[in-house]
Amino acid sequence: MRPARAASPASRGGWALYELYRAASRAAAPGVLLWRRLQGLEHPTRWPERLGRPSAARPRPGSPLVWFHAVSLGEGMAALPVVRHCVRLHPDLPVLLTTTTLSSFEVIKDLLPDGVIYQFAPLDCPNAIDSFIGYWKPSLVLLLESELWPNLIMSAATKGIAVALLNARLSLKSFNHWSMPVGFPLVALMLSKLSLVVPLSTIQAVRFQLLHTPPGIIHFAGDLKYAVGDVHAGENQVNEINDLQQQFSNRPLWMAASIHRGEEEVILRVHDELVKMYPALLLILVPRHPEDCKNIFLALKKEKVNFVLRSTREVVSSTTRVYMVDTLGELRMLYRVTPVAVIGGSFLPGLAGHNISEAAAAGCAVVTGPHVGHFYHMLVEMWQINPLAVKQVSGEFELLQTLKELLGDASTLGARQRAAKNAFSIMSDGVVNRVWNLVSRFAIDFQTDTWNS
Repeated sequence: MRPARAASPASRGGWALYELYRAASRAAAPGVLLWRRLQGLEHPTRWPERLGRPSAARPRPGSPLVWFHAVSLGEGMAALPVVRHCVRLHPDLPVLLTTTTLSSFEVIKDLLPDGVIYQFAPLDCPNAIDSFIGYWKPSLVLLLESELWPNLIMSAATKGIAVALLNARLSLKSFNHWSMPVGFPLVALMLSKLSLVVPLSTIQAVRFQLLHTPPGIIHFAGDLKYAVGDVHAGENQVNEINDLQQQFSNRPLWMAASIHRGEEEVILRVHDELVKMYPALLLILVPRHPEDCKNIFLALKKEKVNFVLRSTREVVSSTTRVYMVDTLGELRMLYRVTPVAVIGGSFLPGLAGHNISEAAAAGCAVVTGPHVGHFYHMLVEMWQINPLAVKQVSGEFELLQTLKELLGDASTLGARQRAAKNAFSIMSDGVVNRVWNLVSRFAIDFQTDTWNS
């Protein structure tokens, strides 16, 4: 591996701040883990992995080992295509994937290639990180998106382990936080230790450069979230798709996906208005967080709306008005049965949108609200290919008018479906291969025979 890079002049004082962070994280870790366990945010039996302890079921394989880390479901899904690519090119190379959240664990554990080890990520405290790295001894660490953890990055750098940040992004809030006098020396020190940063947009690249990321390690490859949608359905999913298409046949249909708490009120009001024009209309409602299903369940009961829960496997009848998806990991499959997909996390201030490429890949007419955060770059890229690829509405009224047009005009609907799928195809082409080529060039020790095989 390349030698550790010295801290840049702009990161003077970073080491002092890092020592303070080490002490604070060491002291806070037990309380943080206990609080998360009491809140039900940790796995009931595998929580010791958060302290850096390996799962008893998965002993450590040989060296070298590649460690992929993604915080939650969205980042984990973006990592999956690269994991698969790595396994395909190097079938004998041990690969470890970690995530933090229960939702990511429940979905991703069933999507990994055979042989990939899946653990919960260690807390970013010195003891947990040292224990984790000491046991797994990774040769390469590939972090996804905004996972800038001081103990993880500095510990890996001290041990001569290359660290890359893929699909790198910083929200404006995080950028402002790191730009403050207290945060800047520490983040500049961390970024000086990376071997590669692959930002998902030009704006993100500028933010990383302003935080003194060495310019020579910043390289573009495209947004890995385009690759998330480019996944073929398995046999079981094909059967599910066929079954749902039969249940939904001959009915007008739309889907509201990744709906956050409070957004369901907007969606249900719009649906009530649409039903007046299209009495047979069916809404597929997919809450972002399963725990929100209870509140929506009670609201539908109160309004005496005829609905079906996905988890019950109850057959949709001609009088069903809402099909509520209270299960995990089925969003990509459900996109394949609806002509229109409204992407949530975008209709209330403070939200920041969700990945639109999965819906575009499935050939949906894609609609999103005004609050899309860093996903705005994805909208712009798709608009540049075809302005019809994504419809961004300003709020509830425009959403209603857009859906009326899509449901009532087959030619408009078809044009938007084709535009979305074509834009996705162009944007997703080759992104995984480009990312892996960069990883191979900047972060892999080619002296190891495994990489040359």
